[in-house]
Amino acid sequence: MNGTVMAAAATNVGNIWINIGIFAAFVVVTLIVVFRVSRQNKSAADFYAGGRNFTGTQNGTAIAGDYLSAASFLGIAGAIAVNGYDGFLYSIGFLVAWLVALLLVAELLRNTGKFTMADVLSFRLKQRPIRMAAAISTLAVVFFYLLAQMAGAGGLVALLLGITDQAGQGVVIAVVGALMILYVLVGGMKGTTWVQIIKATLLILGAGAMTIWVLALFGFNLSAVMQEAVNMAGENGEAILEPGLQYGATAVSQLDFLSLALALVLGTAGLPHVLMRFYTVPSAKEARKSVVVAIWLIGIFYLFTLVLGYGAAALVGPEAILAAPGGQNSAAPLLAFELGGEILLGIIAAVAFATILAVVAGLTITAAASFSHDIYASIIKKGQVAPDGEVKVARWTVVVIGIIAIIGGIFANGQNIAFLVALAFCVAASANLPTIIYSLFWKRFNTSGALWSIYGGLISTIVLIIFSPVVSGKPADPVTGLSKSMISDPSIDFHWFPLDNPGIVTIPLAFVLGIVGTYLSKERSHPEKYAEMEVRSLTGAGAEKATAH
Repeated sequence: MNGTVMAAAATNVGNIWINIGIFAAFVVVTLIVVFRVSRQNKSAADFYAGGRNFTGTQNGTAIAGDYLSAASFLGIAGAIAVNGYDGFLYSIGFLVAWLVALLLVAELLRNTGKFTMADVLSFRLKQRPIRMAAAISTLAVVFFYLLAQMAGAGGLVALLLGITDQAGQGVVIAVVGALMILYVLVGGMKGTTWVQIIKATLLILGAGAMTIWVLALFGFNLSAVMQEAVNMAGENGEAILEPGLQYGATAVSQLDFLSLALALVLGTAGLPHVLMRFYTVPSAKEARKSVVVAIWLIGIFYLFTLVLGYGAAALVGPEAILAAPGGQNSAAPLLAFELGGEILLGIIAAVAFATILAVVAGLTITAAASFSHDIYASIIKKGQVAPDGEVKVARWTVVVIGIIAIIGGIFANGQNIAFLVALAFCVAASANLPTIIYSLFWKRFNTSGALWSIYGGLISTIVLIIFSPVVSGKPADPVTGLSKSMISDPSIDFHWFPLDNPGIVTIPLAFVLGIVGTYLSKERSHPEKYAEMEVRSLTGAGAEKATAH
């Protein structure tokens, strides 16, 4: 193993001042962009949906930027480098999940809604209880997703600056949170979208360049890359090419994999921050075009992760990756340092940092829109609120969410971020997806069924996560000596649910609860509203009129 990399992994990687300089340059450029577009934020539609004037290509690139989070770049590359085949299952799951979301719900939601997921759910159901439930569910999904991004930020900057203590990494997470708040407060959806476009372009170009570089070192032979990864992995090296290294040891781990797969494949269709992106285009035609662009960009990127993960295993080695600040999440930056030294490391780290900032900004504006539009404007003020008043509440919400995200990110620091994102997917698939599907496709569905499904899916998921090994009870990592649970003290163990991801229990439960709640209720269904919703969702008739005011 390269001695430089081993030494770097133990402290920091590259030149600290070069790293800081490249970071600062990116932040300055994106802030200039955000400040320029912020001048056009004059209404709620501008702040929430960017004025609905982005083209399909622009929005498709921004969707890719929103979807390709730190989990995709840092988490998956690290998971493949350490766990091989089992790590690549994240790439497959995220990509298939995206296709499910697009084919099943994306355009239908865009044609039916205005700003948020709750607009769709309340179209033919009772406004106040549904908006409250949908807003609470949205905030829960955003919280779990933010945990992943904040943990990624802490690990990444800690690696670059050589910060190994938890307190120092906490300060890093706080700085990222402050930047996130600034981006959203100033730029709204317009600024966030342009940051996502810039970030998606840089991320795909950077990952593509590293992929070609790795393949070039091995004569453009992927098999050679994988064989070297086997050699670097030691005695059990062949295991990284086969299923089961992470999820095949016991029956429980195999069941955990099925649960993870279910959460990944179904979760995207319930992610409010991704679905909200479809409200930023002026027509259904542009929405479809953005879908095509996003599929190409996301699909190509996930092919890159295979080479990046095995390339990191081959050129850096699993031991050095696990020993670095940030653990598995450090694989891609360490690979960049091994390939191109300090300059490439700084560029790739800045791209990863941009990834985190862009996704966090998108998540935050979604949560702010959900609270201010669904709870404040629609429930508290009963629709009697000026657009500028709604936007003011949204801005305050951004600050509160940023503070909560910082605190949560400090506790989640050190966890694999691809795995943390999988928890957000599980919450989305359990709390949001059943209600979305039933609202769009089941005429008999009513408010009671929606509330049973949303609250039942949300509560069961959160309870099972709290009492799972994710929070307490996992043994310490043999390499780093750190606990793999969020509570690092091994003497604190209150878990009783055996699976890391509860999707295999909570997703079917939420679907069943939606049916039970519907049939137990005496509420009369409104077939005429369902017929109107069906026509609008399938044809887009009336959608532009509905979103114009």
